[in-house]
Amino acid sequence: MSKVKENDTVQVHYTGKLNNGEIFDSSLEREPIKVTLGQQSLIPGFENGLIDMAVNEKKTIVIPSSEAYGEVNKELFQSVPRADLPEDIKPEIGMGLMAKNADGTERQLRVVDVKEDAIIIDANHPLAGQELTFELEVVAIG
Repeated sequence: MSKVKENDTVQVHYTGKLNNGEIFDSSLEREPIKVTLGQQSLIPGFENGLIDMAVNEKKTIVIPSSEAYGEVNKELFQSVPRADLPEDIKPEIGMGLMAKNADGTERQLRVVDVKEDAIIIDANHPLAGQELTFELEVVAIG
């Protein structure tokens, strides 16, 4: 029976959970993801967890933040003057915002504090600094 190895294309069903048990993403209600390993399209811990799995095999892996979305980077917190915000935005803590990078790509931001004359935004990935648990099932290899 073949097992997943580097550079294989695999189809995988997964459920991702936080340490408190909250599910943050799952493929169970849709098609499994199809990905070629080694292309850095998955977080490293997820990809490493698939190595040596066989078709229909299920397992649960715990990924430290260093192999997921990294630690929280304090340099990615920034104060933005309220005068620089579009007039139709009423910022609230937890609100998501999108910003355009110089190269035209978009970056997801989160409002973490609202002050009288500015807001504090966090450009870290929402799952940065968190250990993640994934339930994996390899559906197909190749």
